[in-house]
Amino acid sequence: MEHPSIIFKIVCPDHPGLVSKLTSWISNYGGNIKHSDHHTDQDAGLFLSRIEWNIIHSTINRREIYDEFKKIAIDLNGKFNINYSDEIPNVAIFVSSQNHCLIDLLWRVRNGELKMNVPLIISNHPDLESIVKGFNSHFVYLDTVNSSKSDVEDQILKLLEQFDIDLVVLAKYMQILSDSFLQKFSSIINIHHSFLPAFKGAQPYHRAWKRGVKLIGATAHYVTKDLDEGPIIEQCTVNVSHRDEVDDLIRKGRDIERVALARAVRLHLNHQVFVYNSKTAVFD
Repeated sequence: MEHPSIIFKIVCPDHPGLVSKLTSWISNYGGNIKHSDHHTDQDAGLFLSRIEWNIIHSTINRREIYDEFKKIAIDLNGKFNINYSDEIPNVAIFVSSQNHCLIDLLWRVRNGELKMNVPLIISNHPDLESIVKGFNSHFVYLDTVNSSKSDVEDQILKLLEQFDIDLVVLAKYMQILSDSFLQKFSSIINIHHSFLPAFKGAQPYHRAWKRGVKLIGATAHYVTKDLDEGPIIEQCTVNVSHRDEVDDLIRKGRDIERVALARAVRLHLNHQVFVYNSKTAVFD
């Protein structure tokens, strides 16, 4: 039986010999490197590395591997993560009334394209419950009109704990999460229907149409307290013309929203995204 891959990521101050130091330890441990990606941010003076490797002839001692890489990270004054390819996180999807991103994500999970469990779907509209029934997910409707924001967010936090959620995906969830909520749960990916930083906020397609743009986009990003300002993971674009009306922009936009969000979630699940200095490096 093949062992799972070990995925090691580190961000540390840049200096010569870092790749050799990391890969030599893996080789000496009996590891075989499958993928090795590195980047130096010269302005920040930082070295970023993602190494995916496995062990062929012995069992994996996860505690020992963690402890040894921790020593290396301390020596390099770096921050590191270790993950394994057999980890299947629990993901909650938040959605409002639009269903295209939700259906696309659930379809990709069912077909094995996204390695995640979706035990929980939360919506501020009851309409989509029938869609969820065939996917073994628990659907929760929360009334954001007649309930206070703090009460709704308290309910959400309890549900995230109850279902042991590792990641939240906002699949066209048209509610702004409070700073208080983000301080308690911050691993969140959002899809915004514009090519950020252009047309932040509401109705970006309407504003893009008024400006007569020839290109529209969709942006998947991590959520921060600053609206539509989080580190960008993935962006997709599509051409539009003077013949297109607002409805045409919305229709074309839905296609790229699905693709951008699915790509971002996959990159996150595969531990290919580095977040640092309010931006990302994506090893795709």
